[in-house]
Formats: sequence, C-alpha cells, structure tokens
Amino acid sequence: MRELTRPSPPRTCGPGRKRALVEAVIIAAICFGGSVLFNALRDDGIAFIHKTPYDIMVPCPETLGEVDTLQRDVLDRRDARVLVIDAREESDYRLWHVDNSMHLPFDYLEPVLPCQLKTIVTSGARQVVVYGDGETPDSGEQLARELAGSGIRNVGFIQGGIKAIRPNSDQFPGGQP
Repeated sequence: MRELTRPSPPRTCGPGRKRALVEAVIIAAICFGGSVLFNALRDDGIAFIHKTPYDIMVPCPETLGEVDTLQRDVLDRRDARVLVIDAREESDYRLWHVDNSMHLPFDYLEPVLPCQLKTIVTSGARQVVVYGDGETPDSGEQLARELAGSGIRNVGFIQGGIKAIRPNSDQFPGGQP
C-alpha cells in the first residue's frame, strides 16, 4: 500500500529563477545607462526634467481651406468643366437641385469620404462650385472649405446657398414652387 504524503509546496524562487532575474536587472541597467549616455552626447537630447510647462490644451489643427465667395450668376455662365455640388440634405436634393449637380451632403461630424474626393478629383472639372442651405453657418460654405482643406483647388461656394439661387424657395415645402 502506498503511503500518502502531502505534496511539497511549489518553489517560488529557485536557483534558475534567481539567475534569470539578476540577468534581467543587469540588462535593464546596461540599457538605461547606454540610453542616458547616448542622450547626454546628443546636442538636442531629451531633458530629464522639463523646464517649461507642457501645453496640454492645444486646439485641433484647422483642416479647412480658403475658398472663393461666388454669386448665383456663376451658374448662368458655367461651362462643362464646372462641377456643381449640392451640399444640402438628401430630401431637399430630391425635391429640387441645379441641373447636372452632384449631391454630396455636408455633415458636421463626418468628413468627406476618400472615394467622394476621388470622384471630384477625377471629374476633370477646372472649378468646383458648392451651394448649400443658405443658413448660418451655410452647409455649402462649410463643405467647400472642407474640400479645399483636402487639397482640391479652385473651390468656391454660392453666397446665400439655395436661397440665393431660388429666392422664393423658402415659401414652398422643400423649395418647390
């Protein structure tokens, strides 16, 4: 018959583990010393104690570009190389929009998608004219500034938006006369 014995408690730190721990501490000390020495030899080394306060409240970079303010008559004089973009909501676009205009609704929270930017860039247009809802702030102006900030050139917006294009558009639901 076998004799029952209690299992021995696990060893927490045997000779192999102690050696590994000592080697890890030595390697860490060598790396730390080497990095301090390297930093000291550099002209623009990183300061161990920062002498000026850190700027933690920094404004976000402005991603909006400069655009031209246009009047509604630019639509009367446009040629085939002018791309007109409607920045209004889908429902307003469906009710009425400028002939041959591209619909690209402006969203204050979501940026323009790369595939939409590619469509504009590959359109071959020499000028991009954007119109919006004419409110304050105007969705057309905001979209135009976002497009210009994305690298698209010759972007302008129609001042007053749909209200400048169709002065009586606010008298009818959805801008329909």
